[in-house]
Amino acid sequence: MRKHPRRGGAAMQNTGPGIRLFFGALILSALSLSAAATPPARRAAANTNISAEPNTVADLVARLRKQAEASQSSPAVRADYDALRSAQSLSAAQLPYADYAYLRLLFEANRDGGYWNLHWAITDREPNSDAIWSQWRARRGTSPTGITATAECDELSALYAFLARRGGVRNVGLFWPTANHTVAVWRIPAAPRETRIVVPTTQIFLSQYDSFGSRGFDPWKQAKIYEYGRRDIADDARLPPALIGFFLAQNDKYARASGLSLQRMRQLRDGVLDGSLGADQAMRQAQAQRERIAPAAIDDRSAYAHFIRDLQTSATAP
Repeated sequence: MRKHPRRGGAAMQNTGPGIRLFFGALILSALSLSAAATPPARRAAANTNISAEPNTVADLVARLRKQAEASQSSPAVRADYDALRSAQSLSAAQLPYADYAYLRLLFEANRDGGYWNLHWAITDREPNSDAIWSQWRARRGTSPTGITATAECDELSALYAFLARRGGVRNVGLFWPTANHTVAVWRIPAAPRETRIVVPTTQIFLSQYDSFGSRGFDPWKQAKIYEYGRRDIADDARLPPALIGFFLAQNDKYARASGLSLQRMRQLRDGVLDGSLGADQAMRQAQAQRERIAPAAIDDRSAYAHFIRDLQTSATAP
């Protein structure tokens, strides 16, 4: 069914069957690039080993859970978790740290302009992630500033919800704050009523400061948030090893940084992806931002150093 341009989708997703989570993939150390300002050596727990095989969707999800687990030792990730829990008045039992870390990693990676280099554009496709997976499966090469897939807001939100459930986190569904826009929502069972956490996979209709847990949309405007249960791609579907390597390396570079730093880098990356900002311009802005970060914020400074090196590589490429 065709949609009006920029429309987030037309029909709610019904709850699908339970999804079996596949674990057991070996984790090898991810690719790393020396940054312009050489980042400190990563903690051993944050390194993710990469091999050419296996390379299925299920293997990728298992590795993402491992990387999310490693990110939990980051002071910045813990601080963001505590801030969200306080803002939503939730206990640690109601908002498990492990689930939050996984959903946070997905959010920063899969959002428009996130570090998996997804890019928003009007597509008029249905609210699922099928086309994203098709683009990924056809891709044979990646670059630090090259788009890996183009998708509309409902497709990005469906991808997020799909990977959430594949990774064992339930109650993530799609929310239409307006007739022509879609974001994801994470429902947390709580008394006297559930908590709904907005996950804005794009900045459309939001300010540049809105991020995970944004109050820019009222999630109660929609009576029901149905868990996204559609199986957009089979667990045993294979992905290009180079693409999996890129994704895992990006997670190792950025998953431990604070939400504020990741938001600032996202804005620069998005400008490079849509052509409104040159890689050299973004690099200079990133260098200025890094200089303002306290030396004690090791994970943020490391993420920026990798970002600057990637931009520098792109700026000097023929």
